[in-house]
Amino acid sequence: MFMKGRTALVTGAAKRLGRAVALALARHGANIVAHYHRSEADAQTLCDQVRRAGASAWPVRADLMDPAQTREMFRVALAQAGAVDAVINSASIFDKDTVHDVTDESVCRNMRIHALAPLILAREAARQDRPGHVVNLLDTRVTVYDREHASYHISKRTLLTLTRMLALELAPNVAVNAIAPGLILPPAGEDESYLKRLAHTNPLGRCGRVADVTDAVLFLLSSRFITGQVIYVDGGYHMKGHMYD
Repeated sequence: MFMKGRTALVTGAAKRLGRAVALALARHGANIVAHYHRSEADAQTLCDQVRRAGASAWPVRADLMDPAQTREMFRVALAQAGAVDAVINSASIFDKDTVHDVTDESVCRNMRIHALAPLILAREAARQDRPGHVVNLLDTRVTVYDREHASYHISKRTLLTLTRMLALELAPNVAVNAIAPGLILPPAGEDESYLKRLAHTNPLGRCGRVADVTDAVLFLLSSRFITGQVIYVDGGYHMKGHMYD
């Protein structure tokens, strides 16, 4: 219960890995500020589950495309919880495009959600002038070239660089780290067979579990002496490739 009495702001908390991280933190005593954009019912359900676990929870709506709403979300979190001890940047989109057909809008959308919003929230956390943590959710594919998701790839690579920059700039109060999942959850519209078809692509030859990701997040939040690190929860996939062929 090392998180007992502490508050975590989780973006994209209504669904998928964001939801799993929020629930894992709640089971370890954390109060949860659950960010959502359109999934209000899912966010309310999550908050009910957190409260049943014995922690406090507050759903907060914000469109991370809008920097003003992102900043306001943090102010609302402070007003409700009093302080934010950890920021988990999990909100994500997964546009399918290539460098040949990517649009200005897609690049800007991905950059605002995957890079600018985490930057804003990390700076807001640092302005509290108290110890804290930031954990960014990356993707193991930042170590290779994902031709079919160009705008996503650009923005997640940016978040990787931001993780390292912020780890230096926000020290010594705020530790900034990242988790890079591999085959954990299938993309929207796919099922478990999608993961099984790709299990051979990592050295361990299998798929991971959501708990593998949440355990890594909990590990980072429990540490007082780790910053600037990326934990690849990917069965070793990141060791196989090399950047851009």
